[in-house]
Amino acid sequence: MQQPKYRRILIKLSGESLAGDQKVESIDSDQLDFLANEIEHVIQHNVEVAVVIGGGNIWRGNRAIARGMDAAQSHYMGMLATVINALALQDALERRNIYTRAMTAIKMDEVAETYIRRRATRHLEKGRVIILSAGTGNPYFTTDSAAALRAAEIHAEVILMAKNGVDGVYSADPRRDPDAVRFDHLTYMDALSRGLTVMDSTALTFCMDNDIPIIVFNAQDPGTIERIVMGEQVGTLVSNVGEW
Repeated sequence: MQQPKYRRILIKLSGESLAGDQKVESIDSDQLDFLANEIEHVIQHNVEVAVVIGGGNIWRGNRAIARGMDAAQSHYMGMLATVINALALQDALERRNIYTRAMTAIKMDEVAETYIRRRATRHLEKGRVIILSAGTGNPYFTTDSAAALRAAEIHAEVILMAKNGVDGVYSADPRRDPDAVRFDHLTYMDALSRGLTVMDSTALTFCMDNDIPIIVFNAQDPGTIERIVMGEQVGTLVSNVGEW
């Protein structure tokens, strides 16, 4: 039986990935079930899974800041939106009898466990999917930065960056530029110098400094996460070496 290439992964989901094809800012039940199904297939290979989730389907902080809202206030509201998404994903997983723990960087004991690194690692060792919300717990840091930080803390072997409708890293937005070229692999420095959309520059630099590989893939393609975990070259790999 084929063994997985990665034993401990961190999946970074945007809030928009929970909205599906709906044009309104919301959580789509069918999309939740799809994501839960994708994770279920992965853990059947005894792979330890952590998820860091965004909140853009509920709250778009940059829009509020542009209208004059205090930036820190807006960021805290965005953190709370990620907690709502974490609870929704937790419910979808538990309806499949998957053991989970929702953890938050902002203390709210009645809702979810407070994130403690050793506790999170222990949950993974026991086969529980951990869903990490509220970003880093600090304003001015994105959930991309939270994904990079948590991946380092829990010793994840790779970050899987789920994109909506885009199957890797391109030289330009393929939805706007028909001449955009997809990269199979890149170094961190290539991505930074070209200004490519992998994750925000703070998070990407952190991954470079801590040698955490990133695989960017299309979240809408069924079975993709499982294929990556089993060693198939899918999407775009960003690493220090810059090759698979």
